[in-house]
Amino acid sequence: MIDLLGIIYPVRCPVCDRILRFGGDKICASCYHQLEYVREPCCKKCGKQILKQEEEYCFDCGKKNHAYEKGIALLQNKGAGKKSIYAVKYHNKREYVDFYTDELVKRYKKEITSWKADMLVPVPLHHKKKITRGFNQADTIAVGLGRKLGIPVRKHVLKRVINTRPQKELDDTLRKKNLEKAFIVSKNVVELKRIILVDDIYTTGSTIDACAGVLKQAGADRVYYISLGIGSGY
Repeated sequence: MIDLLGIIYPVRCPVCDRILRFGGDKICASCYHQLEYVREPCCKKCGKQILKQEEEYCFDCGKKNHAYEKGIALLQNKGAGKKSIYAVKYHNKREYVDFYTDELVKRYKKEITSWKADMLVPVPLHHKKKITRGFNQADTIAVGLGRKLGIPVRKHVLKRVINTRPQKELDDTLRKKNLEKAFIVSKNVVELKRIILVDDIYTTGSTIDACAGVLKQAGADRVYYISLGIGSGY
């Protein structure tokens, strides 16, 4: 059977944006090697790549208590990967997400499955920002992961009620203050026990902590997170 959607909407490389061979790989071979994947040794809390095998936690996690249990990220937020994730976020390159969710499942399916999550919950955008951008990139990532892992996606569990300043503009103290009361649990969810938050980029964890905090106040037992990229911290 001819894949008409594949012909009308051809697969593009998430790094160089070239149209790829129909039915072939989802990234150019040369571009694949430009991506800087998170590799061991990793922080046992946030999943950030660290320098020394004997250290359990990164500098950030060694000096703070996070509201979530554990997290994983696919790429270091630098170079070609950073540029590609930003293209998804700010230039509506949602088609790139299919490759990245494939990679997350390939590398982390066993660990994600061990979390026994009841649902995937995308980190929400404020409605004004969503109107401006046209979509929430975390929704797209969560839907792709949910389909490939067989985990339900609940887009409306969390709501962002304050249109906060971009976290990248702030230091850690201001990040926390910026997110105070920014999120609420929008409805009662009976199965609110084990939740995986989904976002595009993890920097210091302030956004994930704020979301995990309100979810636990609403009755969640354990909260994890998955992101496409992760920064180097402070």
